[in-house]
Amino acid sequence: GGGMATPEPCLWLHSPPGGPPPIPLPPAGRSLVLGRGPLTRVTDRKCSRSQVELCVDPESQVVMVTQLGVNPSTAGGTQLNPGSHAPLAVGETLLLVNGLYPLTLRSTAGAPEPDPQVQEEAQGAPPEPPTKRLRGPHGWQELGPLLVFTAPGARASKKVAGFDLDGTLITTRSGKVFPTGPEDWRILFPEIPKRLRELEADGYKLVIFTNQLGIGRGRLRPQDFQAKVEAVLDALGVHFQVLVATSSGLYRKPVTGMWDHLCEQANEGVPVSLADSVYVGDAAGRQANWAPGRKKKDFSCGDRLFALNLGLRFSTPEEFFLNWAPAPFTLPDFDPRTLSPTGPLCLPPTGPLVGPGPEIIVAVGFPAAGKSTFLQEHLVSAGYVYANRDTLGSWQKCVALCTEALKAGGRAVVDNTNPDPTSRARYISCAKDAGVPCRCFHFTASLDLARHNNRFREMIGSAHPSVSDMVLFSYRKQFVAPSLTEGFSQILEIPFRPCFTDAQHASLYRQFSEG
Repeated sequence: GGGMATPEPCLWLHSPPGGPPPIPLPPAGRSLVLGRGPLTRVTDRKCSRSQVELCVDPESQVVMVTQLGVNPSTAGGTQLNPGSHAPLAVGETLLLVNGLYPLTLRSTAGAPEPDPQVQEEAQGAPPEPPTKRLRGPHGWQELGPLLVFTAPGARASKKVAGFDLDGTLITTRSGKVFPTGPEDWRILFPEIPKRLRELEADGYKLVIFTNQLGIGRGRLRPQDFQAKVEAVLDALGVHFQVLVATSSGLYRKPVTGMWDHLCEQANEGVPVSLADSVYVGDAAGRQANWAPGRKKKDFSCGDRLFALNLGLRFSTPEEFFLNWAPAPFTLPDFDPRTLSPTGPLCLPPTGPLVGPGPEIIVAVGFPAAGKSTFLQEHLVSAGYVYANRDTLGSWQKCVALCTEALKAGGRAVVDNTNPDPTSRARYISCAKDAGVPCRCFHFTASLDLARHNNRFREMIGSAHPSVSDMVLFSYRKQFVAPSLTEGFSQILEIPFRPCFTDAQHASLYRQFSEG
């Protein structure tokens, strides 16, 4: 059309057949960071989560690729180094890391060499009229452990009204806590549709954020849940975008991965203003009998914590749709924001961490309490022989290694959980036999902190093996506080100090990660 702006061609990164779905590039001027994760389905540890940054040049439609990770990426035949960049033109291929994981740049606006497979898929639908701004994909997308539905009428906005689904917009028709089937739902309050229409008219983008672990665990068929969501949206009569976390990890509320995905990938490049947005959910930490006739306490505090992690205004459905007065609530006892990265390494602060002569040090503490990291950094680096049952296979081998170290005039540290006097006595008698002292380092991290650390390690894909809750609870059950009467010459307490070189990891660590 005369005088119409040329539409931005839409650029996509395509994987070979059997790989992840095509990845849309954001509009010119916005950047996309790619690496190991659900979008690329790359799990290779050599690929950083932030391996490359891609930026589209508005004039030429060339994509500038900058390497952020340590190991080399290749853009259109040019091998990159950390911090260097190279252009990627339509038809050229990006190799994410070490010559692997090809992603080929394609354009929907008349690519020079259309891929026959992509062309076949596209033949069913007529091309969009060129005057319309090309939007992101409509309907359902599966991005690893995230499902996204975008209604055709959903519009990007800097103002977002976010909602939980179950217990917030809908409840069960049967009155049971869990739905008996995909048909067992009704709208929670009659006031809801009108309020949502007002928000939409007022320029808010309406977005649902829902945890559905049943899908990831195979209890709920994704197609049944998708049909239910579409039926609910029809009944509500407004245009929603819906984000569904199907497994534990970064996307599961209260962790903010779904909100981050909305802001970075699913809002057409429009920056979201936290100050102009709101989140509504029923998992709000309200106690039993929080209002007349409301006997049950909230099932969790996950929704309130999701908003708290983001710094987003929060309301319960009663407060938001019915204008009830704010109800009292309690947050979890454990707050990851209160852990100090600074302060004495041990108590008493005089220590010493490294003893004056040959000795055995016995560590005591939960798995995931930071024992190994601390002992490697402060003792193994000072020449202590390191005995760990996980690597050696039995406590007998740990004792043997300690005996050997002391015979040679050295020192040893035992990095096991050692929860009770029986487990510790082996090393105390080993030290006694050699005529050297035995000290105890008690790592004081609580069960809640150990569970937090374990969830965090899983989310960042750290090399630490994951610890099951069962192992953590069994440690707590066996635990008897170490005492000098057992024969220790000294007991030092080691508080957990979170330390990060990666700023993204540091901020993720400070998020509540369980409702």
